[in-house]
Amino acid sequence: MQANREMLVALLAVLASAWPAAVSASQPTGPTCQRRCGGVDIPYPFGIGHGCYLYTGEHDLTFGLTCNLTASGAAAPFCGRLEVLSVSVPRGKVRVGNDISAWCYNATSRSMENRDEENRFTDVSDSSFALSDEENRFTVVGCNSLAYVSSSDLSQFATGSDYMTGCMATCPGDARQLENGSCAGMGCCQAAIPRGVNSYGVVFEHKFNTSQIKNFSRCSYAVLVEASAFDFRTSYVTAGDFVESTGGKVPLVLDWVVGKVTCREAKRNATSYACISGNSVCVDSRNVPGYLCNCTNGYEGNPYLQGGCRDIDECEGVEYPCSVPGTCINTPGGSRCACPEDTTGNAYTGTCEAKRSQLGVHIAIGVSVSVVVLVISISCAYMIHEKRSLAAVKKSYFKQHGGLLLFEEMKSKQGVSFTIFTREELEEATGKFDERNVLGKGGNGTVYKGTLKDSRTVAIKKCKLIDERQKEFGKEMLILSQINHRNIVKLYGCCLEVEVPMLVYEYIPNGDLYQLIHGGGSRVSFATRLKIADETAEALAYLHSWASPPIIHGDVKSPNILIDNNYTVKVSDFGASTLAPTDEAQFVTFVQGTCGYLDPEYMQTCKLTDRSDVYSFGVVLLELLTGRKALNLQATDGEAKNLSSHFLLAASARRLGEIVDVQIVNEESTEPIEQVAELAKQCLEINSENRPSMREVAEELGRLRKLLQHPWDQKNSEEMQGLLVGSPATSTYSDIELSNAYVSLDDSSYLGVQSAR
Repeated sequence: MQANREMLVALLAVLASAWPAAVSASQPTGPTCQRRCGGVDIPYPFGIGHGCYLYTGEHDLTFGLTCNLTASGAAAPFCGRLEVLSVSVPRGKVRVGNDISAWCYNATSRSMENRDEENRFTDVSDSSFALSDEENRFTVVGCNSLAYVSSSDLSQFATGSDYMTGCMATCPGDARQLENGSCAGMGCCQAAIPRGVNSYGVVFEHKFNTSQIKNFSRCSYAVLVEASAFDFRTSYVTAGDFVESTGGKVPLVLDWVVGKVTCREAKRNATSYACISGNSVCVDSRNVPGYLCNCTNGYEGNPYLQGGCRDIDECEGVEYPCSVPGTCINTPGGSRCACPEDTTGNAYTGTCEAKRSQLGVHIAIGVSVSVVVLVISISCAYMIHEKRSLAAVKKSYFKQHGGLLLFEEMKSKQGVSFTIFTREELEEATGKFDERNVLGKGGNGTVYKGTLKDSRTVAIKKCKLIDERQKEFGKEMLILSQINHRNIVKLYGCCLEVEVPMLVYEYIPNGDLYQLIHGGGSRVSFATRLKIADETAEALAYLHSWASPPIIHGDVKSPNILIDNNYTVKVSDFGASTLAPTDEAQFVTFVQGTCGYLDPEYMQTCKLTDRSDVYSFGVVLLELLTGRKALNLQATDGEAKNLSSHFLLAASARRLGEIVDVQIVNEESTEPIEQVAELAKQCLEINSENRPSMREVAEELGRLRKLLQHPWDQKNSEEMQGLLVGSPATSTYSDIELSNAYVSLDDSSYLGVQSAR
C-alpha cells in the first residue's frame, strides 16, 4: 500500500511541475494527441501527454495516462501502476489489470504463507475512481480457504470508517465434486462489496487451509475481479494454476466521474462544466461522489467535446422503425414514419395505399378509431392482469413464509398481541425505506426507524437473505412475539407478502454495547460492565431454558445488545435465530453470523446449538473485560487480530493482565476480574460439551454481582466461586503494565461466512 501511494505522489509531482495552471474543462484536445496505445482506444477526457486530457488538479491522476511497456514487452496504457484494458465514456467505467493474492503451503516451514513479499493493496483514493460495486466481486479460490477484503472508504459521503467482508471456499475431500463454472462455495466463493469504496486489501485467515490438503490443493487465491470476466476452473484448485493461466492479473472495473460535485453545483460554474457538447446531459454518479456526462436520447458520441454528441440515424439502424419500407425520415434526436405523396395510411404499424374516394377516407378513419379502441382495451386488460399478478405474487410469498399457518395459530390463541403488516404500511412508516431513516446496516439486512399509524416508533428490519425455514417462519415469529422478558426487545409483528420477510421490533433509542465500549465516549465502570453481562446472560438463559419451545439466538454480539439510559440491556436482532432442534434433520445447512463471534464447532459442523450462543457470549465477555474488538484484521503481525485467540494464549501464559482494560484494573481488585475471565475461558471451550449452559453462566454472573455489591471475607468469596468456575484464581497482575492500544475497526463491519449451499 505504501509503495503504491509513494509512486502516485511522485507521478503527481511530475504532472504538477509540467502543468503551469489548471485547464478549463472546455479546452479542446490537441490535434496531435495520441488516441491509441497497444490496441486500446483512449477517448477524451482521458489522454496521454500535455493538453490531451482533462486536468482536474495536481492531486488527481484519473485522466492522465502513459503509454509504457508491460512485463511481456507489449505497449499498453497505464494510470499510475494500473494497466488500463479498456475505457467506456457512456458508462463512465475503466477496466484495469488487478493482481491476484496467493496463499500457499511452504514445505520448508510446514505452514501457509503469502507468495508475495507483502499483501496486495489497491488504492485509487487520490483520484476520481472508485471500485465498481455492481460489476466486481470479491472471489476466493481454494480448499478450506477463508479470506477477507477490507477497504478504507474515503469518499465524501463516508464516515471515515473501514469496510470488511469475505467468504470461505471449502472442498469435499477430493476434486470429483468440483465443477467448472460453479462458484457457489465448493472450491470457489464470491462476495459483493458496497458502494463508494476506493481501496482494498486482502487478508487470509491463518487457521484455515492446513497442511492436510497440501497434496490436493497447495495454494489458495483471493482477488477482486470483474464478475462477468471470471470463470472458475477446477484446475485452479487441483493444479494451483490460477495465477499462471491468467498471467497473474484479472480485470477489475473502476467507476469514474468527471467532477467531484453534483450536477446542480457543476452547472453553476460554466468555465469548469464538463458537459460541453450540444445535446448532452449531466448525470449524478451512483457510486463515486460527482457527476458524469451522457449524450441525450437519439444522440451518441463524446459529450465532453464540442460537437461530440452526434445525431443517430435511426433509419439506418439495425431495427427499422417503420413497418413500411422506405417511409422512415430521420429527425434530430429521433425519426418519423411518413407515407409517400399520393398515398395514405399508417407507416408506423400499417400500410401505405393510394388515396381513394372520401368514402375510403371515412372507412380508414373508422378503422383507425377501432384500432385505438382496441389498443385502449388491451392496455386496460393488461393493467388489470398486472394488478392481479402482483396480488398473486404477494399471496404466494405470504403462503410460502407460513402466513396461513400463522393465521391458524393466532386464531387458536386468545389475546395474542402480534400484527401482520402489509408492505404498504411499512413503506409509509419509513418514507418508502428512505436512507435517512436507516438505523444500521449488517450482514443480514438493514434496520430502519419508522412510525406506525398509531404513532408508535418502531425498528423495522429488512432482511437480505432468504431463510431455508420459510414454511416455519410465520410460526416461529409468533413464538418470538410471545417472549416477555425485560431484557429482550419486543417483537411486534412481521410482513410476509414480500420475497424476504420484514420484522417490526420495539424501538430502543440509545445505541448498543458496541458503541458504548468502542465509541470512545464516557468511562464505563467494572460494576456497570458486570451488570450488562449479567442481564444479557439472563436474557439468553430465558431463551434457552424457559421459552417454550427453546430458542437459539444465533448471532450474539455487542452490536445486538442494546443499552438504554440506565444501562439496562435489551437483546435484539433475531434474524439468525432458530428454534432449538429436536433431531439431526433439523440442524441448519449453512453458516451465518458475525466473524469473531462464531462458534468454531458450528463453522465446522453447521450444527447450531445453545452452546453456540454460549461461545458468542464468551466473546462479548472479553469485549467487556478488555475494551477491545472481537476482530481486528488491520492489526500488524505483532498485534492480535482475533480477540478470543489472543485471550486464550494470554490466559495460558498467565499474561492476562496485558489485555484487561486499564480502566477497570485501576478501579477494581483483580479477583472479580479474574473470576469473570475464568468464566469467559469456559465459554470459549472448543468442545461445546465442555462449555457451561447459559443458565449456569447467568447464575455465576449474578453471584459475582452480589459479591461486588455486598463483599465479605475473602475465604467465603473463594468458597462461593466453586459454583461454576472451579478453583478460585490466585494469580495477580499488579506488576504487569497494561496496554489499551489497538487499531480501530468499522462499527458496522459484518461478515457472512458461508459454506457450500
